[in-house]
This record gives sequence, structure tokens and C-alpha cells, in this order.
Amino acid sequence: MTTTTPVVRLALSGRTALVTGAGSGIGRACALRLAAAGATVLVVDRDTETASRVAAETGGVAITVDLADADADALDAIPAAIDIVVNNAGLQHVAPVEAFPPDRFAYIQRVMLHAPFLLIRHALPHMYANGWGRIVNISSVHGLRASPFKSAYVSAKHGLEGLSKTVALEAAPHGVTVNCINPSYVRTPLVEGQIADQATAHGIPETEVIEKIMLVRSAIKRLIEPDEVAELMAYLCTPAAAFITGASIAMDGGWTAH
Repeated sequence: MTTTTPVVRLALSGRTALVTGAGSGIGRACALRLAAAGATVLVVDRDTETASRVAAETGGVAITVDLADADADALDAIPAAIDIVVNNAGLQHVAPVEAFPPDRFAYIQRVMLHAPFLLIRHALPHMYANGWGRIVNISSVHGLRASPFKSAYVSAKHGLEGLSKTVALEAAPHGVTVNCINPSYVRTPLVEGQIADQATAHGIPETEVIEKIMLVRSAIKRLIEPDEVAELMAYLCTPAAAFITGASIAMDGGWTAH
């Protein structure tokens, strides 16, 4: 396992950041990194216990929201004075299209595309008024490339890419940047669950799932660590990254180089 020592110089004192899916994995790593830079972090997760735990770690505020049920009115409980939004929450369901449950497809779109739209819409007026804001959408290599049996996830991530680029064009005159980070497989509870399922389905050890199935397209044969994603997120919040907007930054070990 790789542990990344923070190298990005980032000062966010007086800023408020919101991170979704912040109870674990990439979301938790981003919340910790933003708090270390001095931001007040709104820790958004559907699980009250994990959100509260991360809020205690960061000195932030836990907000329990099921993003699948979120609408514009439901966001009234979330402060509007947000300077940084990190849309991270996500889930996976693997099935061929003809057998994919329509309600599960719709659920994934609500969590991974509709909710980011609502949160961005909620935060933009404050960002515009202040002339500064950072929106970082944790997309995926699947926002750039498709894989079979993941129609809902791939559709949601491709939609998030389009949303990011559209908002980037609208927000640029207001000092707000909007970017996607596109990691391949990250060592998170979501991926660890997929590894276990694949090992059972194929009758092979979990180490072989990583090497022979998940990383077959990657030139670098290891999983990404959550704090590596968080460090790239941190860079996108710095003054040095002020000219980067509407970008999709692949963090995929060479997957998309093929």
C-alpha cells in the first residue's frame, strides 16, 4: 500500500468545502486533505455514523443526506456558502443491459449525476458572488472509456463529464473552475467489494482479480490509493491551477494511452 505525503502547498483558511460520499474511501481522503489545508469541511454521506466519524477527524460538520432522494428543497439544509465542491459519491451495479434492473439504473443516475447537478447549482451563486470557487468531480476512467456490463455507471460518469464541461464554460468568467479527475481502480470499499465478487464468480484468488481482470489495461500494475486522488484534488484548488478548467485528468496508470 502506498501512502502519499502531501506535497501540494494549499491554504484554505476561511473557505468551506463540501465533499459527498465522505464517510470512506476517496471522499474521506479528500475531506481530510481539505481540512489539513484549513478548510471547514461539510462531510456529506448517507451513513450518519461514518459521516460523524470523519467530521470528528476533520473538525468539520456531518450532514446526512441520501443523494438518491435529494431534490432542490432537500438541499436547503446544506449551507449555501460553499467555496469548494467535491462530488465523489458513487456506487456500482454489474449486469448485462437486457438484465439490468431499470430502477437500479435510475438510482445510479440520481446519485452520480442528478445530485452533483443539484449541489453545483446550490453552490454557484455564492461562488459567483465571491469571484472564486472550485468544483472537482471525481469521475472515473469509465467517464472516458466504456466497459461491458456497467451501463449505469458508465452512463452516469459520461454525463458527469458533460456537466463538468458545461459548467466550466459558464463559470469561467466568475473565477470558478470545474474539473474531473478520472482514476482507474482505487483501493476503496466499493472496489474491494468488486474484487471479492469477481473472485467468487471466476473461482480465482483476489490477487489474480486485481492483476488479470482489473489491471489488464493499466501499464502500472497496482491499485490507486485514495490519498493520491486527494492530492490531485488539492492541486486543482491551488492558485497555480487557476487556468485548468473543463479538463478531464486521467489518473489511470496508462489505461487511456491505448
